[in-house]
Amino acid sequence: MNGRGDSETSGIPEDDVVDPAEDARRARWTAAGAGALLALAGLAASTLRLAGSVPALVPAAYAFGAAVCALASVLGSRGRTRRALWLLIVGVMVMALGDQFD
Repeated sequence: MNGRGDSETSGIPEDDVVDPAEDARRARWTAAGAGALLALAGLAASTLRLAGSVPALVPAAYAFGAAVCALASVLGSRGRTRRALWLLIVGVMVMALGDQFD
């Protein structure tokens, strides 16, 4: 080996090194997009269940889960991705609970 001892890379080609700011921006867009998509799906499911003959708890669970996912979308767009992802999990779990009562 020629040159200084610390001149070696970690085995990762320089083209594959990801900028931390780009990684954070991608995480924000992912959290915001997933939250918006799940919120729309929850609102659609709530509207469809409201038109049918199901207990009132079912559309309420879908609507509450959609509201939690919408909050997660807002938090994700502001950079609070860890909290947003946990809220997405909670929102989907609430919607799944509403599906169990269906």
